[in-house]
Amino acid sequence: MVKIRLMRKGRKKKPLYRIVVIEDSCQRDGRTIEDIGTYNPHTEPSTVTVKEDRVNHWISVGAQPTNTVNRLLSSFGITEYVPANSSNQKVAKKERKSNDA
Repeated sequence: MVKIRLMRKGRKKKPLYRIVVIEDSCQRDGRTIEDIGTYNPHTEPSTVTVKEDRVNHWISVGAQPTNTVNRLLSSFGITEYVPANSSNQKVAKKERKSNDA
């Protein structure tokens, strides 16, 4: 399966990210298929540059963006971001115990 995800670059404590198309079995910083953008979280506001035509191509072919990349792409109107419902992390501990019982 092909994914669109972030690849970490930059130096220690100053990360810069590339938005890349990569096989999901490869390492985070492994061999990529194509670089399609960048993300710099250190500027105010954060800077995101994207090759929109290539993103649309890869999504049409079946590439799945990760949650973080999906959130970044939604600012361009390419995808629609829906927050993922993570299991029980955001539920208070008392409520989890009452739900289990």
